[in-house]
Amino acid sequence: MNLENYFISQFDNAHIGDDGAFILGTVYSKDAFFEDVHFKREWMSYYQVASKAMLVNISDAIAMNARPKYALLSVAMPKNITKVQMKELACGFKDVAEKYGIEIIGGDTISNTKLDITVTIISYTKKALLRSGIKNGYLLAYTGTIGNAAKDLKKLFNLGKIHRKSKFVNIALRDNFIARASRFLSSGMDISDGLFSDLDKLCKVNKTGIKFHKKIAKNRGCSGEEYEMLVAFDKRHKKSVIRRAAQSRTPLNIFATSARVKYTNRCKSHHF
Repeated sequence: MNLENYFISQFDNAHIGDDGAFILGTVYSKDAFFEDVHFKREWMSYYQVASKAMLVNISDAIAMNARPKYALLSVAMPKNITKVQMKELACGFKDVAEKYGIEIIGGDTISNTKLDITVTIISYTKKALLRSGIKNGYLLAYTGTIGNAAKDLKKLFNLGKIHRKSKFVNIALRDNFIARASRFLSSGMDISDGLFSDLDKLCKVNKTGIKFHKKIAKNRGCSGEEYEMLVAFDKRHKKSVIRRAAQSRTPLNIFATSARVKYTNRCKSHHF
């Protein structure tokens, strides 16, 4: 057990284990976005930092088929931050919130040596999409492409430049697909720690393994911060799910089937 899972295991609560906590039709989710952990200030503008901090949190709500409604922000800012930079940061938060119909209702601000952000999103759903629900013989799929986030991160570490539309700074969430396909999906989560690591979470929750239809390269399977959707569904719903993906113009890759075999995660932990 890695250190992250060990710490989480100290809290015995039925609401812990999904992308957010689902309680009576409401989903509560929270993520951190810290300088020198998730980004470096020379890589992104203040606007981009705030935008991505919001998007990675909204991704959790979408992953649970929930509609985000409210946000609470906690922002620790460097003491030398300027008013222009503060305004740029605020615009990043507000523009993403407006796009997804979210009202920023409060939070906290403090001075710090770095720029550290945590966001809490409060969402509503009539039918939550959980990580549990996979049975033997179900199909697994992911949206979009994977692997580019890791490639671009490597470029940044090597002092290179990435495209302004790079997934590392410009996340495309799959809310349209999930809204259309949710009634046919049995399980889902967003890919934040990498496909192989997030598959490990699904396998443990559902006490299952998987059989890959074809080999996926390790550099793609271990690429974190993709924020694509990882979903599972009954084979009987295959045509319906593919149709909803086409309607929402979402690339869908059906890559594995759940099976009574042992699954081994080939990636190192992103957290510890």
